[in-house]
Amino acid sequence: MASMEPAGLPAVRLAPLRRLAEREALSDEGMVRLQRANLLNPYAPNPSVETLLHAFLPHRFIDHTHASAVLALTDRPVGDALCREVFGKTLAYVPYLMPGFALAKAAFEAWRRAPDVEGLLLHKHGIFTFGETAREAYERMIEKVTLAEQRLAGVAHVRPTARALPSRLASVAEVAPLVRGAVATATTNAKVAATNEPRRFVLHHRTSPLIREVVDGEDVARYATQGTATPDLVIRIKPSPLIVPAPQAEKLEEFAHQVRAAVTEYAAQYRSYFERHNANEATPKVMLDPAPRVVLVPGLGLFGVGANAKEAAVAADLAEMNLEVIANAERMSRFEPINEAQLFEMEYWSLEQAKLGKRLELPLSRHVVVITGGASGIGSACAAAFREAGAEVAVLDRDEAGAQAVAASVNGLALACDVTDADAVREAFERVAQCYGGVDIVVSNAGAAWQGEIGTVDAATLRESFELNFWAHQHVAQQAVRLFTAQGTGGCLLFNASKQALNPGTNFGPYGIPKAALLALMRQYALEYGAAGIRANAVNADRIRTHLLSEELIAERAQARGVTTEEYMAGNLLKREVSAADVAGAFVTLAQAKATTAAVLSVDGGNLAAAVR
Repeated sequence: MASMEPAGLPAVRLAPLRRLAEREALSDEGMVRLQRANLLNPYAPNPSVETLLHAFLPHRFIDHTHASAVLALTDRPVGDALCREVFGKTLAYVPYLMPGFALAKAAFEAWRRAPDVEGLLLHKHGIFTFGETAREAYERMIEKVTLAEQRLAGVAHVRPTARALPSRLASVAEVAPLVRGAVATATTNAKVAATNEPRRFVLHHRTSPLIREVVDGEDVARYATQGTATPDLVIRIKPSPLIVPAPQAEKLEEFAHQVRAAVTEYAAQYRSYFERHNANEATPKVMLDPAPRVVLVPGLGLFGVGANAKEAAVAADLAEMNLEVIANAERMSRFEPINEAQLFEMEYWSLEQAKLGKRLELPLSRHVVVITGGASGIGSACAAAFREAGAEVAVLDRDEAGAQAVAASVNGLALACDVTDADAVREAFERVAQCYGGVDIVVSNAGAAWQGEIGTVDAATLRESFELNFWAHQHVAQQAVRLFTAQGTGGCLLFNASKQALNPGTNFGPYGIPKAALLALMRQYALEYGAAGIRANAVNADRIRTHLLSEELIAERAQARGVTTEEYMAGNLLKREVSAADVAGAFVTLAQAKATTAAVLSVDGGNLAAAVR
């Protein structure tokens, strides 16, 4: 709501819509058609499914929330009676009905029977407050929710019986890739599976004392799987979460098998739920994907699951709210939301699904990419290119401020990391796993050029170049493969090599030799991990303006060849300067080339001396 633009607030003519309150019935299709017919701007999006509910009420300002405290009162046995006790006659009470014309009509009739009320209580749905000013409606909302909170505070704090947890739990960084991989592979449909491409999801971890109280409860399988606190949540977090065993640090392989079995069972139960209720539909529905949107992990908290980082965070937000309502309802008696048939009706209601929108996914949506040396040059260009292709981006660089600036530009994650430090690289990949659930693509880009005549260069210089231009790539690749293997969904290693590996230049041996070793490293990864669906490829670029090829160095090399800097930079078959964006585009292309591995792609405008033979 805070970021909504005027176009997202379709204005309607009230008078014609208010006359609909005198009707006895109106179909969903008729409601949508009439609402659209009364738009002030015919090109505006469809008005909300609750437009009529607001339109029928005569008040100038109406606030509507799904306050957790209020839901904790309604979502329990005899919740309606408890609400009447708490709010008295200040609210009119409406039994649970699906949103749409029937609910709008019922709410209108409830107000008409008691026109002096300050609001409405929609059972197991939410609360409305009215006012002649925005402040009056808002303050009434605060007052009612405060009454609900005070009623909850007066209940003795009864915690669920906690289950026994392993003495040493696995970390979020260890568990997330296992969960992410299981959700992707166990719920991938046959058509996608035939292409050997799992349907990936992004994870968002969340924990708190309250989350742990609910998730660690011995009886969590009863109270956490009965439904959602308010019906609207079902379209984003499904009717119930997936519950997995507590992960023991020393038994991660066993945990991985348990999670995959649990996801498979969850998907089977979801299909059964769908078939059970779809059989009663006059017009059969098409089943949505059976992957869970919330995963509860005793000892660690919960994971929100989504097609991207934003969706995963929203799922985690709603799951946390759901657990709060469950906890408060269970303290009073027991959690009792709407029943399964009503949940199905809401989940598969076309007007509710329309809230999610029909977006065309970008080619690298659902993927997480790590880019080293991402604070500038080719790295920052890669961050922009991969984000444009739909990926979630983690930017690693020794320059923390630079990494943060680039990450901010792509709504990604910035991590300060010296890739020559193996421990720092492992820690960085663990942070990425904690943030997104895992990794799918790595652009191992960090590098620097050392010069010197190979026969006289000192060992320290050569070793320093090998540390960054070879060993750092090995550190990065090892951590990437560790996560790829844990996920079991394949992966893509992309290395920034150099034309120096194939076409060495005078006095550039300290740079070119480790780059030649890097090409061998790439091919070794392709050879040894291809069977696991892990691809390894390299880009050989030449003469790209970066910190590595500085303006001073460009001038120096141009002078040595007796040409201008422009002629030097365009010294290729195409007679054009190659940019960092060109190189980034090559990396994105290789990331999407599902049947390509052990390949070297040249991005140099054409340099036959550096061509792969």
